[in-house]
Amino acid sequence: MQEKGTLSIHTENIFPIIKKFLYSNHEIFLRELVSNAVDATQKLKSLAAIGEFKGEIGDTRIDITINKNAKTITVSDKGIGMTAEEIKKYINQIAFSGAKEFIEKYKDKDASQQLIGQFGLGFYSAFMVADKVRIITKSWQEEAPAAEWICEGNTEFEIRPAVKKERGTDVILHIASDSEEFLQPYRLREILNKYCKFLPIEVALEGDVINNTQPLWTKNPADLKDEDYLDFYRQLYPLAEDPMFWIHLNVDYPFKLTGILYFPKVKNELISRNKIQLYQKQVFITDEVRDIVPEFLTLLHGVIDSPDIPLNVSRSFLQADSNVKKINSYITRKVAEKLQELFKSDREAYQKKWDGIELFVKFGMITEDKFAEKANAFALLKNVEGKYFTIDEYKDYIKANQTDKDGYLILLYTNNPEKQDVYVQAAQKRGYDVLVLNSVIDSHFAGFLERKLDKAHLKRVDSDTIDKLIEKINKPPVVLSEDEKKSILDLYKKISGKDSVSIEPLSTDELPVSIVLPEFFRRMKEMASIGSAAEYASSLPEQINLVINGNHPLINRLVRTESQEERERIARHTYDIALLAQNMLSGKELTAFLNRSLEWLN
Repeated sequence: MQEKGTLSIHTENIFPIIKKFLYSNHEIFLRELVSNAVDATQKLKSLAAIGEFKGEIGDTRIDITINKNAKTITVSDKGIGMTAEEIKKYINQIAFSGAKEFIEKYKDKDASQQLIGQFGLGFYSAFMVADKVRIITKSWQEEAPAAEWICEGNTEFEIRPAVKKERGTDVILHIASDSEEFLQPYRLREILNKYCKFLPIEVALEGDVINNTQPLWTKNPADLKDEDYLDFYRQLYPLAEDPMFWIHLNVDYPFKLTGILYFPKVKNELISRNKIQLYQKQVFITDEVRDIVPEFLTLLHGVIDSPDIPLNVSRSFLQADSNVKKINSYITRKVAEKLQELFKSDREAYQKKWDGIELFVKFGMITEDKFAEKANAFALLKNVEGKYFTIDEYKDYIKANQTDKDGYLILLYTNNPEKQDVYVQAAQKRGYDVLVLNSVIDSHFAGFLERKLDKAHLKRVDSDTIDKLIEKINKPPVVLSEDEKKSILDLYKKISGKDSVSIEPLSTDELPVSIVLPEFFRRMKEMASIGSAAEYASSLPEQINLVINGNHPLINRLVRTESQEERERIARHTYDIALLAQNMLSGKELTAFLNRSLEWLN
């Protein structure tokens, strides 16, 4: 018996909405149709598991075929199928979810197979690429006749009897002229590899199975070896360097979540985000997971799969939900526990990995208070000699020698031990220790440490003279008179062209002239250079102070020199030495310095 009717919808313009707004990416149609086919197959397995379906399940492979001549794509499953009445109920009533009703009906029975569909709109994504869609289906119920449904992308449909021997559903898309790219096998394979490569039911394109139905995260960690995890990582990221270690996530309450998070070697010059793939019941959703994991953990790689992740109607974006916060907190806690376990079980091995993980540990401490509390036990500081300390260990290590006259603990650091070697050695001559803080976020981390530690300052070794960096009660007097000081200041202002020149009572073993970069201004510029303020930061002037060592023998010689030409030559040379110590001497100025040095040697 042939029947015609009208789709039961509340919006006359539903198809333009689906095509243009609901799904922003047209390739999603294949994910939705294959997901529906998996859903239908899982329903059949659930019915068999509880004894309602007593027939042979047999081959459950989902097949995708292309007919270029007819310009059709067919998605075929051997799942639960539909009767004509079910077509009217589940297809014609747009946004009525068959999966949702199925779960509700069998919620008290052991229907353990996963169901993907939740919203009832996925099927209609087909009309993004097709100007006509046909469904030929036969229900699992005995004696139920096959039926065919036809719709041409408007509110009219047709249901009629069909000939189909086997249980299941064929969805036939008559591809529109503006979507013929999808008739190319390589294009469909690309989509299937992106969204469907880990579906729990075999999916074949033109007879070639494209998916792994039992990805690693679905397996028991006790049954897996290190090489299994490494092989899976290489499958996910073929060009990436092997990870350092990983966490296998597996939780059933208060939400369901599985997954594997890998710790890559994070390098300063290349911070790669959005490498965590989000799945819902083995269907790829997105690699934008900032709402699921804290921002600092977006530096990790791997997969997260949860049926409890709330998605919007098109499954393209996360929705605000309490489960998202719970999942976020859980993952943060598991990462902290893993790091603490590695630190406690083999500190030496952990220290060897530190250079590769310090960036996201520090990032996490800066951005996540709960993580920072736990990270205090395994976050490390490294000094120029390559020794590692926890934060508390380091406080105890430098407390006696690096507490200034006001009772502040001074942590000295370098962000480039090679370029700042003169300043590092000056600190070491006083018995001071110098940390290495050279990651891209260490200007922010320095501020974090100062807030965390009670009465402490972090100062870069070249931000002032060493005796000013850690001021003690007893300071040597300046041996120059007031007139001599004025004469020296005027001379160096003229030579350098700078107004910020001072004379300090420094030790005789320090440089005669030093260029220092004040901590506050330099750190603010470095912090601004990261992120959206980078362009503004580049326009900020460099704050440079010139410090004259009033007690150095060369400065005393300069005071006694009567020849103005010789005075200026000595001043120029000592100023150039200061520039050289900061790697700020180049070009013609460097050549002049070299020539002047050779003249004096001759």
